Amino acid sequence: MGLTGFRGRIVSLGVLTATLVVAVLVVLSHVLLSRATDTDTRTLARTRADAVAATVQLRNGTVHLVEGADDPFDAVTWVYADGRLIDGVAHSSLAAIVEQLGTSGRQEFLLSRHYLLYAEPLPVPGHEVTAVVTVDLTPYENSEQRSLIVSLLLGALAVALAGFVAHLGVSRSLRAVHQMSTLADEWGDHDPGRRFGQGHARDEFGELAQTFDRLLDRVSATIADERRLTDEIAHELRTPITVLRGDAQLAELAGLWVDPQVVLAETDRLSNAVNTILDAARSRVGGKASCRLVPVLRQMSEGRDVQFDAVGDFEVAVPAEVVAAVLAPLLDNAVRHARTTASLQTVAVGNNVLVHVLDDGPGFRPDDLDRVFAPGHSGTDGHGLGLAVVRRIANATGLGVRAVADGRGHLEVRFPRA
Repeated sequence: MGLTGFRGRIVSLGVLTATLVVAVLVVLSHVLLSRATDTDTRTLARTRADAVAATVQLRNGTVHLVEGADDPFDAVTWVYADGRLIDGVAHSSLAAIVEQLGTSGRQEFLLSRHYLLYAEPLPVPGHEVTAVVTVDLTPYENSEQRSLIVSLLLGALAVALAGFVAHLGVSRSLRAVHQMSTLADEWGDHDPGRRFGQGHARDEFGELAQTFDRLLDRVSATIADERRLTDEIAHELRTPITVLRGDAQLAELAGLWVDPQVVLAETDRLSNAVNTILDAARSRVGGKASCRLVPVLRQMSEGRDVQFDAVGDFEVAVPAEVVAAVLAPLLDNAVRHARTTASLQTVAVGNNVLVHVLDDGPGFRPDDLDRVFAPGHSGTDGHGLGLAVVRRIANATGLGVRAVADGRGHLEVRFPRA
């Protein structure tokens, strides 16, 4: 439907353009032909007047014309001498105009119906002689009409041909676009590794193919990213489930009930993992929100025996659920690896608020700063959901997270200020 509408608009635009061009050419050619006809008829009238002038003679003080019997010029030329007609037979419809021109003594052109009349004074000493000639415009007008009709027919044919060519060209072009779109959809669903691979774009269709290739690259990257997320979630959820299952099997063999503290701890761990995953998923589709940072940090530190001294109350441009989803695994990791204390610090830097999660544990080695966020990386006791998932949540919500090698456990999270 869309392609059909686009094709129709392009063809209509082509036909309209061709119509305007043809109309301009027809009008221009008709104007030029009219001017050429006018020039030709005036030249013919002057030629006839010159021919009449060559026959005028002055004999014994009287103006005479030298001509043969039944001269055909008598029907189209007239000679007036001293105000009277001395040669030519005027038509009844032209007699008054011919007499007016013949007695005016001026050189002038005059149109009357389908005739062009021309008066030219002749140099005859002692006499006022004027030659009047006429040119029948009917053949010229008929020629102009035939030329106009032929021009209109040829113009209509040219417009129809332009429309056909435009329809054919646009249809072939859009067929290529349709094929590319179909292939891109098919590859995106079943074979995201396929590409058009046309190299350097030689035309607009090459650029479109490159755009499709980039789109397919993003689709492939998204699929790979989701697969890595699945692997990370499976890796992190496997540990508490394994512990629960092992304790249950051990208790079954010994005829004892499982330690409630172990069950509760692992259940909480599993619940936290699920909640964090849900918070990350919601943050991808949620709208814009903000929260006061200090109340969220105070609540999280009190629940985990983490030291926190509030320095200023900042409002950040992310919801409280996302703050908790990002910081909870980091705080659990800090508490787990701390020798004695874990703490939170906040610092405002420009348009951002930096939250430092600190512990007095062994920290990170400089060569481990990039690997700590790799999927599957964990310490001796694990990292909750793992830093890979934390970074994923941060990237999905426009935050930043990094590890710092300064001789202690140090993770830094960057929140944009509202």
